[in-house]
Amino acid sequence: MTTRWLDEDELRIWVRMVAVLELLPARLDSHLRRVAQLTYFDYYVLAMLSEAPERTLRMSTLATSTNATLPRLSHVVRRLEERGLLVRSQAVDDKRATNAQLTDAGWRKVVATAPLHVEQVRELVFDALAPDQVTELGRITKALLAVLDPEGLMSAPYAGRGPDDSD
Repeated sequence: MTTRWLDEDELRIWVRMVAVLELLPARLDSHLRRVAQLTYFDYYVLAMLSEAPERTLRMSTLATSTNATLPRLSHVVRRLEERGLLVRSQAVDDKRATNAQLTDAGWRKVVATAPLHVEQVRELVFDALAPDQVTELGRITKALLAVLDPEGLMSAPYAGRGPDDSD
């Protein structure tokens, strides 16, 4: 097999992309820790539950939608449960399955935190881009996710909700 090395332009773009992939989550995490005493992943788990029917998801579904292993998710859910932000219970339809449900306190935490988080996302990403770049970013992320997440497991809750989803 012959290695298809990156050319200079591709290498420069790749290094920039790696920098974004490293710096953006760290900035989001730092901000959420400061304003809400949550990690970025904590917030993501709460946000996924906040958008689910009855604010409840099976742990396996929550793991898939947050790209987490069940052990990692169980650890985070345990901490959030200790803080009263969610509860776990046995699934009614399958005694082997466990559900995670957002509590009223968890809902209030998401409602209070979401505007701060969205403003940070806007400042770090969207304010840096022109409208046509935002559209192009949508096309680029869609193309990358077609390779990285072909079943759309992580983006399923948002499928078909934007202009770049009409193919």
